Amino acid sequence: MYRLLTGLRVVAALFALSFLLACTADHKWASDAEVARARYVDPNPPSITLFTSINTRTKSGAHAGLLINGSERVLYDPAGSWGHPSAPEREDRIYGMTPTMLSFYVDYQGNAPFEVIQQTIYVTPEIAERVKQAAISYGSANKAECTKAIGAVLRSVPGFESLPTTWFPKAMSRGFATLPGVVSRTITSQSGDLRRSLPGSPLTALPQG
Repeated sequence: MYRLLTGLRVVAALFALSFLLACTADHKWASDAEVARARYVDPNPPSITLFTSINTRTKSGAHAGLLINGSERVLYDPAGSWGHPSAPEREDRIYGMTPTMLSFYVDYQGNAPFEVIQQTIYVTPEIAERVKQAAISYGSANKAECTKAIGAVLRSVPGFESLPTTWFPKAMSRGFATLPGVVSRTITSQSGDLRRSLPGSPLTALPQG
């Protein structure tokens, strides 16, 4: 009986540990040198872009990411699974978001049966920097908390206070669509990736290759 109880305690402890690990943020921390080397400044005006991945079969939201284009272009991808050796990551902030890296990210999020809703709002350099600093302050998000983290980051910045408090990517996308001046488009697997020139893109057409 003692051995049985001991065994059960071990199993329970292992289960609790695995549950804790599943709910813990993934703390990646690229070095200062890596971040500085990857720095990318985009020529487009300062902007904030919400990317929402939608499952076309279930019509449900799968993930959300936030592209911050200010003094440099950084992707805030809380609880995300995309990564690339040329794009160093610090606690869900991905640096070096060149046109090629951005196209890789959107291709990844929009791989069939998924499509991506892209919503861009142009802001002042000061607002873009405040969003970036808010993402730095928030840090890594726990699993499945991508929308919760993005909402918290944006609502702390003037102009975004009306966004909903939600766990659901589609609800955040609907809220983002109500912001003044938002430019939206849907990227599907038939559209091609962001390296192609697509009509109505709020981003500058990107070169091939």
